[in-house]
Amino acid sequence: MIIVMSKDATREQIDNVEKKLSDLGFRTHPIFGEIKTVIGAIGDKRLLNTHAISSMPGVESLVPIMKPFKLAGRELKQVPTIVEVGDVRIGGDEVVVMAGPCAIENEESFIGVAESVKAAGAKILRGGAFKPRTSPYAFQGLEEDGLKIMAAAREATGLKIVTEVVDTRDVDLIASYADIIQIGARNMQNFRLLKEVGATQKPVLLKRGLAATIEEWLMAAEYIMAEGNSGIILCERGIRTYETATRNTIDLSAIPVTKELSHLPIVVDPSHAAGTWKYVSALSRGAIATGADGLIIEVHHDPGAALCDGPQSLRPSKFSQLIKELQPVAEAVGRIL
Repeated sequence: MIIVMSKDATREQIDNVEKKLSDLGFRTHPIFGEIKTVIGAIGDKRLLNTHAISSMPGVESLVPIMKPFKLAGRELKQVPTIVEVGDVRIGGDEVVVMAGPCAIENEESFIGVAESVKAAGAKILRGGAFKPRTSPYAFQGLEEDGLKIMAAAREATGLKIVTEVVDTRDVDLIASYADIIQIGARNMQNFRLLKEVGATQKPVLLKRGLAATIEEWLMAAEYIMAEGNSGIILCERGIRTYETATRNTIDLSAIPVTKELSHLPIVVDPSHAAGTWKYVSALSRGAIATGADGLIIEVHHDPGAALCDGPQSLRPSKFSQLIKELQPVAEAVGRIL
């Protein structure tokens, strides 16, 4: 339910409505606009005495939220959310690029890649310290040693860092290092993990599951937001279909559809969608053209020797070239890069 307050409602009246809703067992999410304030009430609607609320001083009207994703949807919030990570703003006019290797392998190579992607225009450094792999025998990441290397790269370059959490037991550890916590595709519906990450209040990069619908994706975001964390960046990384020419099938239509349904920013991962570096440029152009707020791209100094996802990784020189290619596309759709 959305409680619309009158334009002359006082702060005391708004607080009184919030208290009443809280007493009834609802979580409240006020949004203070320039003209009016609205309060989102999330909970069991059977407990809501609509007459008692509507008759309170300062209340203009009550509007039901029809979509199942109450907090992530545009029914409650029409204005697009901008997620701020230090001085980086995701969801505004700028298309924000995140880049780095799939897995952190050693300090020297990681900091080298960090310096290269920063010089090319990346604002956020990606890297995996904990790696969820299909095979238990594949490289699983350097874990906390990898996080320490990421922190050293941040210190050296000034780039913000994003890395994945795969286990609830590691949430506090990763939150102590990362600027953005990533939820990978395989954990999109790990609801306990979503709640734990939501409680950190750190920005979250939420990847779409391998076979998740857009509604399921937004409901996963809802789990995080229900914990009071609204700093969510959605990430389209391709879904699994019958097509085998690419690693996954990128769903560019998900960008405008999701933007119509939700106020949350959305970035695209062309590397995991393609599975091979030679398609990353074309998919990146398409992502920006269809409204993506950012890209997350895998870059490795020597893809042939990479311990993880080498075939889809760009060399630093190719990444620099890609950023130049994307500039006119961003300008054509009124964005900056």
